[in-house]
Amino acid sequence: MTGGRGEGGALLTPAPGESPIVVLVRPQMAANIGTAARAMANGGLFHLRIVAPRDGWPQPNAYAAASGADAIIDAAQVFPDIASAVADCHRVFGTCPRPRHVIIPMRDARAAAEDLREINGRGLRVAVLFGPERAGLEADDLAHCDTLVRYPLNPQHTSLNLAQAVMILAYEWWMQAETTSPRDFQMNETRPATKGELENFLTRLVDELDASGFLHNAPKRPGMVRNLRHWFERGEVTAQELRTLHGVVTELSRGRMRRGRFQDNDPPPWASSLGQEKDQP
Repeated sequence: MTGGRGEGGALLTPAPGESPIVVLVRPQMAANIGTAARAMANGGLFHLRIVAPRDGWPQPNAYAAASGADAIIDAAQVFPDIASAVADCHRVFGTCPRPRHVIIPMRDARAAAEDLREINGRGLRVAVLFGPERAGLEADDLAHCDTLVRYPLNPQHTSLNLAQAVMILAYEWWMQAETTSPRDFQMNETRPATKGELENFLTRLVDELDASGFLHNAPKRPGMVRNLRHWFERGEVTAQELRTLHGVVTELSRGRMRRGRFQDNDPPPWASSLGQEKDQP
């Protein structure tokens, strides 16, 4: 059954080599299968197997919920039971919110993703089971697993829908190989200013503040200059921002030279507005 990729489906293809197989066990709604496929596509997973879907297969509604992940649904395989779905696998993980009375390795999603990368890296095939929407995997389902995956969540509310459960694992799988820096500073077409450029600006700023009389209080002047310096030094000021600030200082200096300094007893025009703000509740 085609999903209409020509109508907006993404051109998704499986990654070379082995990658985790997502196995949905007895899913109850086509929309949940579709949103699970969407989550898989977000995390770079492709292989989907469906065990005994309640409403049969294929189901057209799955495509609408997949939001373009049609190729994953097109390639999905259907099996009557878990044993046949994982028969060609070397390892089987199972998501389980409340494992009881079982001795078995346990992983959170991040550790499971690390294991999946390592297992697939050795050319071994691994499946991850996700249970039905209402109650998850049953004890007999978990008997097919050699490792359980549990998501540590708020103990007062641990409920996840099927797609969310798939998304968490898919995200952790993707992040194992993601090279994007976890912290960045968006600068568009500019660059960070050098310390020399910043020092040049601060020297000019202080000179203009001295000339305008802002730093006339000699005992307080060193502390005020330090405060200004700390303000600009604590962040990554960009070259473009410094150019803008130089322009600001230039125009302020020109205005001061045209109008002259305010007399010590004459408050600047903006002083009254500051006073009004302080009076406001």
